[in-house]
Parts: sequence; C-alpha cells; structure tokens
Amino acid sequence: MSDKIIEKGKIYSIVIEDIGSNGEGVGRIKGITVFVDNGVPGDKLNIKIEVLKKNYAIGRIIEILKPSQDRKSPECPEAELCGGCQIQHIDYIAQLRLKTNMVKAATERIGKLENVLIHDTLGMDIPKQYRNKAQFPVAVMDGKAIVGFYKKGSHEIVNTESCHIQHGINDKITRIFREYMDRHRVSAYDEATGKGLIRHIITKVGFNTGEIMVVVVTNGRELPHGDDLVNDFLTEIPGIKSIIQNINIRKGNKILGNECITLYGKDHIVDYIGKLKFSISPLSFFQVNPTQTDVLYEKALEYAALTGNETVYDIYCGIGTISLFLAQKAKKVYGVEVVDAAIEDAKENARINGINNAEFFVGEAEIVVPKLYKQGLKADVVVVDPPRKGCDEKVLDTIVKMNPERVVYVSCNPATLARDLRYLDDKGYKTVEIQPVDMFPHTTHVEAIILMTKCGSEDKK
Repeated sequence: MSDKIIEKGKIYSIVIEDIGSNGEGVGRIKGITVFVDNGVPGDKLNIKIEVLKKNYAIGRIIEILKPSQDRKSPECPEAELCGGCQIQHIDYIAQLRLKTNMVKAATERIGKLENVLIHDTLGMDIPKQYRNKAQFPVAVMDGKAIVGFYKKGSHEIVNTESCHIQHGINDKITRIFREYMDRHRVSAYDEATGKGLIRHIITKVGFNTGEIMVVVVTNGRELPHGDDLVNDFLTEIPGIKSIIQNINIRKGNKILGNECITLYGKDHIVDYIGKLKFSISPLSFFQVNPTQTDVLYEKALEYAALTGNETVYDIYCGIGTISLFLAQKAKKVYGVEVVDAAIEDAKENARINGINNAEFFVGEAEIVVPKLYKQGLKADVVVVDPPRKGCDEKVLDTIVKMNPERVVYVSCNPATLARDLRYLDDKGYKTVEIQPVDMFPHTTHVEAIILMTKCGSEDKK
C-alpha cells in the first residue's frame, strides 16, 4: 500500500494544530485531515485511526507523547463523556484565543472580508456556574432514575450529580427529582418507542433576584404524586417561585410543548439585566449567561450610537431584552419575533419597565420586516440577533432597502455570520469591527457583536 495513504486501525503520531467546531483536535497525517476527540492544539499524540473517509479521518488518543502547554485536567469528572463542555480540558485563556481565531477564520474564509478589526474575545473573571438555565434529559436505567446531559454525539444520558457550568441549585433540584422518580416508580420517556412519561427537567434561575423556576416536561397530562414533588421542592428550595408542568406529546427530540400548567406559584419568574426588569416564562428565551449579557448589551448600545432621535429595528427580538435597552436611548424601537409567547413577554417587559416607545410584532422576520417597510416604517439603525442559521435573505434585502446608517449584528454562529456580512458587504455596507464575547465558557460556542456602517457614511460610533 502507498505510503501516502493512512490505514484504519493503525497507530500514527500526530501534532494537533487547531480545534474543530465540536471541540475535537485537528491535525494532518500524510495530507489527510484527522479529527481527534480531546486533542488540544500543541499536543503531540499517538492515535489510532478508527474512522477513515475519503477526505478525512477520526482518531482516538492512545498516548500523549508531549502535552500542549494549554492542556489542563478538567474539574468535572464527566467532562470527557458529557457533551455539555467540549473544551474543559483546555486552559481558559487559550479557549478565548481559540474563539477569537474561530471568528477570524470564518470572517476571512467564508466572508472573504479584509481589514476588519476583530478584537480579542471578552472572557469571564470566574468562568464557572454561569448558566441561569439548564435542560436535563431524563431516563431510567437498571430501575434507577438518571438525570444529566447527553454524551457527546449521542442521546445516551450521562448521570450528572454536579455540573460546573450550571447554577449550583441544580444539583439539589436534580437530586430531588431522582428521588421522586425512584420513590414513586415514575417512568421516563423513550425517544425510540414514544412511551414513558418524564422527558426533561428544565430550570431557570434569576441571578439577581434569586427566583427559581422548575419545569417538568411530560409525555401527557398525568403527573403521578405531583403534590409530593411540589412539597419536596418547597421544603428544600426556599427560592422556588414557580413549578410548571409542560405537556409535550410529540414524538422526536423537541424539548418543549406548547401547553403549560402551573403546579405552584407564578407562571413566570423575574430577573434584571442592568436596571431593566424582565419577566421570564417557561417558553421564552432569555440569555443564559447574565454576567456576559451585560457585556454584550453594553457593546450593542455602543455600536448603535443612539442620540435619542433614531428609529431602530430589533429583528429576532425574543422577549425584548435588547429592544428595551435600545429604547432607553432611541426615539422608537420596533421588535420582531416569531414566538407568540416571547412577544407577549416583550410587551409585558416594556410595561413593567415603563417603556412606551417600543412596539412589538409577532411573525416570521422574512414576512413581517418587509411588510413593515412597505407600510413606511423605516430604520436609522437595525439590530439583528438571529438563530444559528443566520438571517433570511429577505430580511437582509429589506435591511438594505431601508438604508440604515448602522447595522448591529449579534451572532452565535461565526459561519452564518460571515455569510451574512459578505451579503451586506456586497450591497453597500462595510464591516467595521467585531467583538467576540465568551457567553459559553468551556464550550466551542462563541457570541460576537458586529458594527456595520453604510459605505460613505460617517462612522458615528
């Protein structure tokens, strides 16, 4: 066999040069790209080739010949199995460098953009227990309830008694729930058969208020001994303000259904971002890292450069978090979001904060935004915060037609971000600067906020 071809089952030495989108180390052997789980850039390894495709291979670490200076022992004993933290084995400062490089690489390779100022990623002082929301899948194994997170690349559950990135109260909540399921022999949902009752446990915590919500997602309306579960939570968790049962009878892996039943307390909890107060319901989206959300939104305000005379569009506005920040310094803000419950929350959040210059519209952005534009509602500044798939082309086209002075783009996916920046660049907008923000330490996810200006306009930021 040619010495230019690697073989499945054989052991090779490799130097890890980069990190992949799922946290795997990336190196090359005889010109073939090889992905190595738990590899760290700078590692010299002996690996065994376990998967061999035409254009790439997947290897497993057999021996670490020389560890990278950025390699560290993860604090969580489940880190190698659990899919929640892909890069906990990499030093945090190195994680920030890698995330900056991810944004740079996408901007240059996908966006084909040059001379863009890309700042270093803004990290956390203490990158632990930062998440205010957790989604725990549930199963029963050998007669015992297990609650945790999915293994990497699967829907097999790792029983997680303590998680280093979630709020500490979740350890107690999941313990109470395991005991409840074991005591009353409550079944867990099986994706393969569509049978079983408990699907997920979701927790939401107000970091600034201490208010706690627990959502029990069930495959049907029945919740055996639900009163016992409520009493257990109330006895052991003083800050609990809301216990919700969510009904999801659809097959598949979608987590939440549309119907919610309040078992105890309120149908929402409250938290603050800066001086603004927000009502958070079971179905609504709220940024999961409150510390870094402050950083992100302050940068959004800086890039928007509002003077009080501007009309602003906030497209994909969720429950109105960014909209209400903008409304404090804008003449008028129009928020657009597809989720009905989120828009109702946005309207309520505007009301409880005494903000009357923000108006919200429900529907798909690619339909609502062009419709509003045709009605004569133009924008001086546009803010977009789309899902991972990025902006719909109809939305981008309408932004161009509105001809705003500035576009502020908040992104959770460097690849679709770069694609959309290229599109806007071709239509007369210049990407001025990009600020990555580490909203999700120990994962490969990176948020970024971008300032674009209309070509030929004065940069007023």
